Amino acid sequence: MSKQQIGVVGAGTMGQGIAQVLMTSGFEVQIFDVSEAALEHARSNINKGLDKLVTKQRLNEEERQAAKQRLVTLTALEGLAGCEIIIEAAPETPDLKERLFRDLSTLAPDAILASNTSSLSLTRLAAVCDKPERVIGMHFFNPVPVLKLVEVIRAEQTSEASVARIEALTEAMGKTAVAVADMPGFAVNRLLVPMINEAAFLVQEGAATPEDIDAAMKLGAAHPMGPLTLGDMIGLDVCLAIMEVLYEGFGDSKYRPCPLLRRMVDAGYLGRKSGRGFHGYE
Repeated sequence: MSKQQIGVVGAGTMGQGIAQVLMTSGFEVQIFDVSEAALEHARSNINKGLDKLVTKQRLNEEERQAAKQRLVTLTALEGLAGCEIIIEAAPETPDLKERLFRDLSTLAPDAILASNTSSLSLTRLAAVCDKPERVIGMHFFNPVPVLKLVEVIRAEQTSEASVARIEALTEAMGKTAVAVADMPGFAVNRLLVPMINEAAFLVQEGAATPEDIDAAMKLGAAHPMGPLTLGDMIGLDVCLAIMEVLYEGFGDSKYRPCPLLRRMVDAGYLGRKSGRGFHGYE
């Protein structure tokens, strides 16, 4: 596909990763955030990511410099008006995402609006837009430069043309698209996060320590990391939010968030990003 201009909304971990992969795939990238400090931090982290690719001989110096020139940072959402595709990677807050999609559908009426939501309804997001057929889910996984999967979620309103464009973009980024219906948690998180939640129940009940639970799943199920280490990496607040979406969406008690998980989030023990979760981090 042509190397068109792509917008990214949100300069957090996911937005940074998405922007980096787009840049190294030859796309012009405009990344928006309300915080100038967040944008400076994102640019710094992206540059470090590009440096690592050079060290690993996956990019040469000329390619690194060319990729760096493809990034523009914005603190005004209006700057995304000329983008053909806009990928939203804002915090997992329904009201925030709906407001962004409502504004973007007016600012860029011909753009495809893709959300990186990990669990929220794409049909609901599409409903607030002037052209709901141009709304779609494009769920990346952390770390974005490493993990190859993108869940492509079709809202009830999404057109075939929008699906085709996003599948082509996914391929151009070197990723693999897997089509998933618009339902709570999609596929991966509906399987993965309840496992993390159940591991939290094991800790709460005193069945085993976090270290032993993680060791058991690594040695007995060949997982590359244990579920509680994974939860800490994802962010325990994110895990709790996904469990709440699953519980509300399906109304099934098997998705009830673990009370210990909720207490840890209330205490600010969010995992790696806070320095403490089920494990400690310096």
